[in-house]
Amino acid sequence: MNLYVIDDHPLMREAVVMLMRRLRPGANVVELERMGGLDAAVRQHGAPDLICLDLKLPDTTGTSGVHEIKNLFPNTPLAVLSASPAADCEELCVDAGADIYVEKSAGAGEIGNALRALLAADGQFEELAPTDNKLSKRQKQLIVMLDRGLSNREIADELGISEHTVKVHLWRLFRRLGVKSRTQTIHYARVHGLLGS
Repeated sequence: MNLYVIDDHPLMREAVVMLMRRLRPGANVVELERMGGLDAAVRQHGAPDLICLDLKLPDTTGTSGVHEIKNLFPNTPLAVLSASPAADCEELCVDAGADIYVEKSAGAGEIGNALRALLAADGQFEELAPTDNKLSKRQKQLIVMLDRGLSNREIADELGISEHTVKVHLWRLFRRLGVKSRTQTIHYARVHGLLGS
């Protein structure tokens, strides 16, 4: 398994690399300080199974790094770790293709939980046709909560899990149903009878 960490801040990069090694002992963790080294790294180590990307790098602007990675590796889980507040950048990053957005200030525990959930989603996720309604109990719960209009924070409080874990569960649900948003999920659920009348 190849896990890529792209961050120009040496201390932060080392911390994320240590987290990755703890979460996936034996995985090949590839460290890069800018997007420019990605092609050479992929030739040397192979395609990434998960990428952790710092939003602000010397050779990126805005969400250009997210777009570049998703163009190269559309099916690879991508976690954006950023010093910028989620309120400022999360939506832009997710719209650009990031799977989750985690503020660096969240701390090692929260970042670790988010990455662990993303790694668990990767590999154990069977691609199902969008019409296949084999959803887990948790996924059915999420659909009902989305229909109730609950925010990620409210879902996290109700389920007793972190907000980052909620984001990963939603990411898995969206992929399972072949949708990209909460609204599409609710529409899909209504059309396919996943919500009570």
